[in-house]
Amino acid sequence: MKYEYIPKGVCSRKFIFDIEDGKIAELQVIGGCNGNLQGIASLVKGMSVDEAIKRLDGIKCGYKNTSCPDQIAQALKSFSAD
Repeated sequence: MKYEYIPKGVCSRKFIFDIEDGKIAELQVIGGCNGNLQGIASLVKGMSVDEAIKRLDGIKCGYKNTSCPDQIAQALKSFSAD
């Protein structure tokens, strides 16, 4: 199932998830730090939604209260709530 999320408070502009059977089959990130986000997208591929939330939730970027990884967790929480 395709799921799109607009992150808040970070450089990334959009996350596009493909979630199948409770696992992240694919994550595409528009904007942000390209190399780092390609790495994160690669690492979460095949991971369960719950595990990704557990690992990424609450990570901060510098002085911000959030980060791209944290926003990925927030997106997945939102998906799980739907």
